[in-house]
Amino acid sequence: MSRIALVDDDRNILTSVAMTLEAEGFEVETYNDGQAALEAFEKKLPDMAVLDIKMPRMDGMDLLQRLRKKTTMPVIFLTSKDDEIDEVLGLRMGADDYVKKPFSQRLLVERIRALLRRQEALNGDSEGEVEESKVMARGQLTMDPLRHAVTWKGLDVSLTVTEFLLLQALAQRPGFVKSRDQLMDVAYDDQVYVDDRTIDSHIKRLRKKMRMVDSDFSAIETLYGVGYRYNEE
Repeated sequence: MSRIALVDDDRNILTSVAMTLEAEGFEVETYNDGQAALEAFEKKLPDMAVLDIKMPRMDGMDLLQRLRKKTTMPVIFLTSKDDEIDEVLGLRMGADDYVKKPFSQRLLVERIRALLRRQEALNGDSEGEVEESKVMARGQLTMDPLRHAVTWKGLDVSLTVTEFLLLQALAQRPGFVKSRDQLMDVAYDDQVYVDDRTIDSHIKRLRKKMRMVDSDFSAIETLYGVGYRYNEE
């Protein structure tokens, strides 16, 4: 049973979403502000967190920033209907996905299940993942799906589930171009629609993390209007 943390200052949302998730078989923890959630997470991390952005004491952005210093657990943001800036910023800070308010609870459940399936696949829990679970080496890059471990020039790089899957898809065939649609298929289930901006934000975050260990990192190339390519160094 997966443990899902819901963090939102709207008690109606906490109550209704928690009831839906529990009916779907999840264990649910609820918090009405980021500070309360952070204090609980420091004792025991959930399997996934669903965070509202605008909250008292500590907002979702600040909470995510603190979480990403010590964990790559999947995170979904709840964003306001017209707040595109928050969506992009949240993805670049390390969120795996976002759902706009007001939202369908069925949609949120699908997004949660999709992220958990991706996490399980990386951990080698899904059938047919034996080949993809082998350690992959591409020049200075090494990726171990079973350990969710990435190194560049021997240095550890901490990636979220989405970032790992995107890098893996690109690095599997160096020199070959992956369109944004192809990368969407890798990172998201067929039932989940995301736009090009989402993939671009994840790639920018991925590059930033790689450049934190190597300021000269340039292995991921953008082909404008086409997609992305991994160039083995």
